Amino acid sequence: MKHFSNIIIGFGKAGKTLAGTLAKHGEEVLIIEKDPNMYGGTCINVACLPTKNMIINAHRGIEYEVALKKKNALTAMLRNKNYHKVADLQEATVLTATAEFLDDHTVRVSDNSGQETLIADRIFINTGATTIWPNIDGLLASKHVYSSTDLLVKDKQLKELVILGSGPIGLEFASMYAQFGSHVTIIDKSSKILGHFEPEIAEQAKNDLEEDGVSFLLESNLTGVNDTLNGVTLTISTPKGIKNIQADGLLVATGRKANVTDLHLERTSIKTGSHGEILVNDILETDAKDVYALGDVTGGPQFTYISLDDWRIMANHLYGDKTRSRLNRPVFANTIFLNPAISSVGKTEAQLNEAGIDYKVLKMPAAIVPKTQVIGNPRGNYKALIDPQTHQILGTTIYAEESFETINIISLAMQNHLSAETLRDQIYTHPTMTEALNDLFDQI
Repeated sequence: MKHFSNIIIGFGKAGKTLAGTLAKHGEEVLIIEKDPNMYGGTCINVACLPTKNMIINAHRGIEYEVALKKKNALTAMLRNKNYHKVADLQEATVLTATAEFLDDHTVRVSDNSGQETLIADRIFINTGATTIWPNIDGLLASKHVYSSTDLLVKDKQLKELVILGSGPIGLEFASMYAQFGSHVTIIDKSSKILGHFEPEIAEQAKNDLEEDGVSFLLESNLTGVNDTLNGVTLTISTPKGIKNIQADGLLVATGRKANVTDLHLERTSIKTGSHGEILVNDILETDAKDVYALGDVTGGPQFTYISLDDWRIMANHLYGDKTRSRLNRPVFANTIFLNPAISSVGKTEAQLNEAGIDYKVLKMPAAIVPKTQVIGNPRGNYKALIDPQTHQILGTTIYAEESFETINIISLAMQNHLSAETLRDQIYTHPTMTEALNDLFDQI
């Protein structure tokens, strides 16, 4: 039985960065990843970076097959870089194998050469999340049903695509495929999309998606999936009755859950939640001594930058002053990459009203920002909520070009309790989308 000081299960953002930190401090570390196509984690291989590369190339008018080749080259380069970033460290070892717990600190690894039992002083679980497959007649048996991971490597463009789910993944793929020239239909049981965003901005985004070639079947349920010779027939229960539609394929985008099935956590004292997520305290400790979990597997916000912050918490706990925890994360935003992107941070009007917090609303159309005309996409709006007395920013939603950059300035201001006037009076370069903040906060 081999002994290691540290074992990390999963080569995701938090795991690979933690491996580097441990090695830097002279600690022996083994990182186990079952899929050689996932070195570096979900983001660089099947999520953030490849999808954004495809979206950008779709906006540039590049054909799907050409864009796919560019995306594949990008992910191959990043995957290789990430592998060597860990494997080349003197104190680190990368093992491509499936890992399962035998007890709290004993792991059995399996690959084509057989099995081996390992023991570790500390274990860090960073196995991420996986697709939730709903229980729908014929869905799992179909050859034309895809997860986002599957669809991202599809060698031919689906000209008629149906997407089940209107969350961030579903909407991004809808926008991407529409830009490539496909017709997209979104099915969702909700009565509206982007329910956690400001409603007027969500409605504008829906209208723009429809203008781009996306259709919506809301308040609807997919009840049956049947393969045809070249595609799939979908049976949908809608407010107007049963509807059957033909498509080249179906993307299931109904959410993701903690990827823990292979781990056999039932053999340990690690506790899981109602959705299978690994339960941790505020410094990422599980119920098993010296066993930690980081990233999406804990059921927290499923963002790469949150996984990276989990690494910061872990590194601070191991080598720092032990002040960092999940309770004092910095303010962070989120973005859905549509056309244009929609980004938000802080509270919405509905959330402030529910909490009984007074606020003032500032709004402006994106079209008045000169850079939108330069880019050629004046769609969108800005909406900020500020404290009427202190002028602290309580929340902001930006549906506009380059919102994913501008929103980070808002986050920084909120984190450091800067007043809206600070952003209003700042001198920004021109022409940029950031200078919109001069006009947005000039309404104070």
